[in-house]
Amino acid sequence: MAARVLLRLGLYQLFWLSRVPDHAAIHETVAVSKRLGYRSLSGFINAVLRGYLRERDATLERLEALKESHPAVGYSHPDWLWERWRGRWGKARARRLMEWNNKPPPTYARVNRLRTDHSALLARWETEGVAWATHQWDWTGPDPMYELTSHPPLTDLPSFREGWFAIQDPSTLLAVELLAPKPGECVLDLCAAPGGKTALIAQRMENRGKIVGYDANAERLRQLRETVSRLGVECAQITEAADLMPRKRFYHGILIDAPCSNTGVMRRRVDLRWRLTPKELIQLQQDQLELLGSAADQVRLGGAVVYSTCSLEPEENREVIEQFQREHPDYRLEAVRELSPFENGVDGTFVARLTRET
Repeated sequence: MAARVLLRLGLYQLFWLSRVPDHAAIHETVAVSKRLGYRSLSGFINAVLRGYLRERDATLERLEALKESHPAVGYSHPDWLWERWRGRWGKARARRLMEWNNKPPPTYARVNRLRTDHSALLARWETEGVAWATHQWDWTGPDPMYELTSHPPLTDLPSFREGWFAIQDPSTLLAVELLAPKPGECVLDLCAAPGGKTALIAQRMENRGKIVGYDANAERLRQLRETVSRLGVECAQITEAADLMPRKRFYHGILIDAPCSNTGVMRRRVDLRWRLTPKELIQLQQDQLELLGSAADQVRLGGAVVYSTCSLEPEENREVIEQFQREHPDYRLEAVRELSPFENGVDGTFVARLTRET
């Protein structure tokens, strides 16, 4: 087992870390084996790494060929996910999705209009050494999104610390777009942490009205408080579990950004693919239905529940909505939209807006 781990570390450096010289990768891997007490393995590790170094081009060709002959292995995904995605979208799209999952995600930012405006933010970025590219999607509203192509650590930027912008993938704006909150309304953000959507709701409401923000996890609740404070949200009441009382026919809108499998954001959770199991999709579905059920009686007539996940799986998306409607015929499915990496170039997400009619 020790030899396997050390070889994986060494081979990863040889094949994928171009900034590490070959001789350094081999020398340090052998040195680590000796420091850890595996001196007897050091010669074997040295020989295997040097052997692969001599055959690197041929090995890379074989690895590339695996993407055709055995895509799950070639793109480093479990077989069950490959078979599921291939069956739903076909081989080409499933390969594009797995390739997407293996790439580092870019960092996107939106201007926080509760603190500043676009021109002031961009001028400040110029002085802070931030480089960006401008993007826009039909669901992100009139404001552009900024891909931060080069920047100092975010926590070193005064513009970040002072809440002039929020870090959010463009896909996360879709849920707030379908919620369409208005100034003066009362909104419940039921799974609010880490707070990006809460702050965007407050911006859409011009900080007028009331947002009740809740999350079941104590650490995430702390993150939520920090986010809304940094971004200048004044209309949010952050609520502990003991204080979250059901309010019948009270809210204009409820946002449920439900806990899910996260298959739409796998590139941000690199170990997820090996932890997730098919059985968990059904378990998560029950939790998601419970959240929707808890919200159903709290929306006033004409109000809406917006259900959102960062999952690509129908068990957590359309099947959940269909089951909810069977149990709550007073709700009409007003809008539904799915974003996928291979079609939209953003993280995968599913959002449905359900309007209460009786």
